[in-house]
Amino acid sequence: MTIRVIVADDHRIVREGLVALLQREDDIEVIAEARDGMELVRQARELQPDVVLIDLSMPRMNGVEAIRRIRAEPLRCKLLCLSVHEQPQQVLAALEAGASGYVLKENSFDELARGVRRVMADQIYLSGELVGLVLQGSRRPAEAGELARLTPREREMVQLLSEGYTAQQIAQQLHLSAKTVATHREHVFAKLQIQGIAELTRFALREGLSSLDAQPPRG
Repeated sequence: MTIRVIVADDHRIVREGLVALLQREDDIEVIAEARDGMELVRQARELQPDVVLIDLSMPRMNGVEAIRRIRAEPLRCKLLCLSVHEQPQQVLAALEAGASGYVLKENSFDELARGVRRVMADQIYLSGELVGLVLQGSRRPAEAGELARLTPREREMVQLLSEGYTAQQIAQQLHLSAKTVATHREHVFAKLQIQGIAELTRFALREGLSSLDAQPPRG
């Protein structure tokens, strides 16, 4: 059986390299590429892949939020994270959102291909060096952090605002009115008790909603 895969990563050279390597495997077929979480969610709905290979640090909608969105849909695809982030907080956030596995980008392609096959077989797959970190992190008592106060739409607002999008650009991206965007922004600032975009950006970076290499919008 051929495993149908979507590759999601905002770096073109990384995407193209992954696609080239995966296409060499007899049992894996790459059916689409996504540049960000919004594009990925749309492709997952339309193409119904078996496995989604997803980077966590993507613009417009990050990987963890995309995982949440896909898991909220009646889709049977498995989600495998491929990331440079090895902090327990990031790994646990991805798994709790609904990912079936997590592979570090520093590992070999053989491990990635093994991860694709394992999650396809309904198994959880982690890079070896992550197992101890995840077990250690899972023993800590769960805390209702600031991020838990936000709705999915508000988390989108945090990421887009921290990446430099204006209210008008966000309204166009999410098909909302500028007034609705302004209301969401007010709610976010009130819930997080922050005063401006600089503080919001620090929060987004700390919580993994955005990254320092996120590309600002043009125009």
